[in-house]
Amino acid sequence: MTAQPANLAAADRAFFGHPRGLSTLFFTEMWERFSYYGGRALLILYMTDAVANGGRGMSVAEAGALYGLYTAMVYMTNLPGGWIADKFLGARNAVFWGGVIIALGNLGLALPSTAAFYAGLGLITIGTGLLKPNVSTMVGALYGKTDSRRDAGFSIFYMGINLGALIAPLICGYLGQNVAWRLGFVAVMVGMTLGLIQYRLGAKHLGTAGLLVRTQSPAEQAQQRRSLLTGLGIVGALILIPLALHLSGATRVTVEWVRNVVGVVLLAMPVAYFAVLFRAGGWTREERDRIVAIIILFVAAALFWASFEQAGSTLNLFADRHTRNSVLGIPFPSTWWQSVNSIFLVALAPVFAVVWMWLGRRRLEPSTPAKFSFGLLFVGLGFLLLVPAALIIQGGGPETRVGVQWLLGVYFLHTVGELCLSPVGLSTMTKLAPERIVGQMMGIWFLGSAVGNFIGGNVGGLFETYPLDKIFLAVAATSGLAAAMMFMSIRTIRRLMTGVH
Repeated sequence: MTAQPANLAAADRAFFGHPRGLSTLFFTEMWERFSYYGGRALLILYMTDAVANGGRGMSVAEAGALYGLYTAMVYMTNLPGGWIADKFLGARNAVFWGGVIIALGNLGLALPSTAAFYAGLGLITIGTGLLKPNVSTMVGALYGKTDSRRDAGFSIFYMGINLGALIAPLICGYLGQNVAWRLGFVAVMVGMTLGLIQYRLGAKHLGTAGLLVRTQSPAEQAQQRRSLLTGLGIVGALILIPLALHLSGATRVTVEWVRNVVGVVLLAMPVAYFAVLFRAGGWTREERDRIVAIIILFVAAALFWASFEQAGSTLNLFADRHTRNSVLGIPFPSTWWQSVNSIFLVALAPVFAVVWMWLGRRRLEPSTPAKFSFGLLFVGLGFLLLVPAALIIQGGGPETRVGVQWLLGVYFLHTVGELCLSPVGLSTMTKLAPERIVGQMMGIWFLGSAVGNFIGGNVGGLFETYPLDKIFLAVAATSGLAAAMMFMSIRTIRRLMTGVH
């Protein structure tokens, strides 16, 4: 997989001063995120709603476990998805077939069958693993390594992500909560289908971005095929062994049981991956230092997402059960809160893009580790803000609701933190990663999101078990401690990044 030649990339300014291919990837990811966030806004509320209302009748603890498992797996599959693209499909084909699989998974969620529901969740995790890391990789491939537009391009791309995330809860949430849950999931499927059509029509603007270039010998290609078959065998075993245990009566395979197994695997994956990566050898000193920097940023990102991604679990339940969801006396569905973060992002992303470029021209732009530190600080402050709201609710009884200003303040602070960390992290991964494993490094970046989503979903499962003020205070303290450690490590991390800002 190769980038466009630097001179061609620099000359292409057809999309608001950026390469024309950025528009294709912008809208592809916009519709994919419409699909994901539309479904996410509905999921935990749909699972905990009564069967008589069209829901699944799960307890909050069980739904939180399944939500955490699903959202973790959505990002966990990004690492093998990046590897498959690097070695077999190329990013361009991986994005298309990933989108097809996601659309089929959305169809499964819209069907009444329990088996179709679980199969749909599984298909979405597989499809997202193919699509998400590779569409981001192609954005990086549109620019030369020294192109000053690179960070701004990722900020624009990130605005496309959040445009989809903004629109989806407004449409899918309204249909799901006010008409029928399954109609909301149908809207999700339609969005992904539109994204696929747009992607096919706009592929001509991508140049060489995402095309697979084979430089391996036949023997190396054969080894890669054996590795793929081994990986597929492991995946098959992970599915068939629990099923066999369940059918034989040896073990009752529950959502909680699977969650615990996946949790162990999720924590072991990055450790095993980096251990194998370093043992493989062949890295220059600069590449090894940069990989160490990637590891540190990975841990920081995982802690950030563990707090931030409670938007779909803890904060979604808080909005539904403890917030007066009305403005000027006009009520709105609680799922619409899932759009607030994206509203702030769409408004602020261009501002941040301009600010980073303005500071960059004056050599005043904060370094990547400094931006990560601010991201952790702001996400912690958001949960700290909710502690007084939780005390008001607990003092007034279970039916007490608070005003919209609390969640508005949380989402604003979280948005500022996200803009400091997330688009910058995407850009930094493509700059730090050795060229031959850039797809895998994007997978590692999203594996950090998997860890965060897994933790965030399971914290949501504690919503009815622990006092809310204790939950919010614990999350705020964890994020604040991580921010302090990052601030103290800025110089060390910058040295490891060897010239990458």
